[in-house]
Amino acid sequence: LKDIEFSFSYFYNKLEFARFTSSLGRFVGFTEWGVKVANNWNSDPSKIAEMKGERERYCQPNIGVF
Repeated sequence: LKDIEFSFSYFYNKLEFARFTSSLGRFVGFTEWGVKVANNWNSDPSKIAEMKGERERYCQPNIGVF
């Protein structure tokens, strides 16, 4: 599980505005609004913990599938 990267992207009108990647352990914004949203989410420890938990919940059971 250490070498697996989980990423989750957020889109609005077909444009990616923010992404969480487990390798960084935080959100990154790609638009002006996305940067604001990412900063807000990064300052919320429960949101970061939720996304780190998603990595374990989603990736761990699927290791043998791929």
